[in-house]
Amino acid sequence: MIKAMLIAGLGGFIGTCLRFLTGKLCHVITVSAFPWGTFAVNVVGSFVIGIFFGLAEKTNVISPSMNVFLITGFCGGFTTFSSFADDMYLLLQQRHWLYFWLYFGLSAVLGLLLVWLGRSLVKA
Repeated sequence: MIKAMLIAGLGGFIGTCLRFLTGKLCHVITVSAFPWGTFAVNVVGSFVIGIFFGLAEKTNVISPSMNVFLITGFCGGFTTFSSFADDMYLLLQQRHWLYFWLYFGLSAVLGLLLVWLGRSLVKA
């Protein structure tokens, strides 16, 4: 358990550093109110986690330790949206329509509501 946590932590450190650098790069090359840095890591992270999960499911290329490093660690540090997108894909694939829409809707609505609540509590 400790070994897996350290492996995930190392992957998370690398993913977080790349997320930080991507955000800084997007800020330097774009002048826009649109959050290009966050958008970029979410889209790229979704693609990358799809590749990693595909490799893990289809082949034995990715060991359990590498899975923890790449998927939980790296992708988790780079973006948690990638896990959200993969969860939604699995719900669609398994035809859990109600769970898909509940997960999608509640995540967006409650996420936004709770960000507002947290910010409001700090302002008070």
